[in-house]
Amino acid sequence: MDSVQDHCGVFGIFNIPDAARLTYFGLHALQHRGQESCGIVTSTYDEHRQRRIMPAAKDFGLVLDVFADPSIFDRVLLGDAAIGHTRYSTSGSSVNRANIQPLRVQYRGGNLALAHNGNLSNARELRRAFSERGTLFQSTSDTELILHLIAQSRREKQLDQIIDALAQVEGGYALAILTDDSLVAIRDPNGFRPLALGRLNIDDPDPRSAYCVASETCAFDMIGATYVRDIEPGEILVIDREGCKRGIFNSTKLSGRHGISQCIFEYIYFSRPDSLIYGEMVDKVRRKFGKQLAHDAPVPRVPAEEKAPIVISVPDSSNTATLGYVSECQKLGYRCRYEIGLIRNHYVGRTFIAPGQDKREMRVRCKFNTVGGLLKGRIVVVVDDSIVRGTTARLLVKMIREAKAKEVHFRVASPTVLSPCFYGMDFPSKEELLSSKFDDVETIGKWLGVDSLAYLSVDGLMKAVQAANDSPHSYCNACFTGNYPVPIEACAAKEEYD
Repeated sequence: MDSVQDHCGVFGIFNIPDAARLTYFGLHALQHRGQESCGIVTSTYDEHRQRRIMPAAKDFGLVLDVFADPSIFDRVLLGDAAIGHTRYSTSGSSVNRANIQPLRVQYRGGNLALAHNGNLSNARELRRAFSERGTLFQSTSDTELILHLIAQSRREKQLDQIIDALAQVEGGYALAILTDDSLVAIRDPNGFRPLALGRLNIDDPDPRSAYCVASETCAFDMIGATYVRDIEPGEILVIDREGCKRGIFNSTKLSGRHGISQCIFEYIYFSRPDSLIYGEMVDKVRRKFGKQLAHDAPVPRVPAEEKAPIVISVPDSSNTATLGYVSECQKLGYRCRYEIGLIRNHYVGRTFIAPGQDKREMRVRCKFNTVGGLLKGRIVVVVDDSIVRGTTARLLVKMIREAKAKEVHFRVASPTVLSPCFYGMDFPSKEELLSSKFDDVETIGKWLGVDSLAYLSVDGLMKAVQAANDSPHSYCNACFTGNYPVPIEACAAKEEYD
């Protein structure tokens, strides 16, 4: 995988003391979804001011760094309800401090904070309409548009204001909204972005359980919560104190015009393998991708007297697919074995100085290294989860060649990326995609420097993901097919506004 970044991680918790600390741990588990910035907002009652307030702490950097001072949880982030966010910018500037989420406002309906994962495909149109009415913006993120829509709604009740706002937006979004008396969890009607509901204190005799929501269930594991279910596509779930007592919450459905189309890239790359996404384990689905890839493009056959090919993964997101690929190749009668041929350095920062050398190549070499003695003289099959621009893949092939591999074959556990995404993934423009620069797979393979290149077919991808799920689901595969389930604005929704 190269040049596609994780979108964002959303976490929320309600009805438990020390909510901010638990949110902090939840964000730790979601750190892979965004490393640019993070933040936490809580809801508490200020005795001095005699009103409810929403204190916040957020900054650029990783969760561990932003919340390095533990006293912030005792001095600032008070209350028994909180939401948190880890950010990778898919819309809006990554260097604008005002874009760091959660965003919060105080308006006639009270306090409100919002954490958002996704992209609004009609963001440009909405921003233009607001600007023409004289609305002032603090950020360049499309998340702020949702806040303005809520604040300017003519509806009386806050929930109706939220429904009114969301009826005017299109695209992909999973939202955690913190109000003065509730936590509201929302998925767009297509269900592009994942969001799950969890429960704490499930074995406690006190019926007043705490509930939480997260982009991935690995965040529940971190704090000892139990997965309850997914927030359904188009669902607005209101978690309030009365509902926590009874375990029953008010649920409203947004009307959708375009059906359900959950993002298949969550399975391919974004989510952790130990998470449940759309009700199924990511690990299980990725193994299915690898097994199907073995049918579409197995390892090369070699004479009996020659050493069997070794199969290596590009760590870490392709590890599971590689295991499935190797086991199925062996089952089909192809000689091969899995080896760890690439070592990943997990302590490389997002940016660093690379004087005197090509920065892109240095970045790859700092992140990966080959196990030279293992690869020398061997037929090497590299399995990756996807190829977007191809720059990282090309440099990895160069490194494997430098380790004196006899042959290098590349297998991709997803189809060719043909189109950019407008629903919350940082895919480059169509012109930047590797597929737009070359006419066919063979030409791409020559540019990468491999002896052969093969992708999982679109049919194979859909067959594998459906086989892994116990119940039927619908998925968005627009990045592989160009078939967008929700109309996209002309000039693209991912425009930078600053």
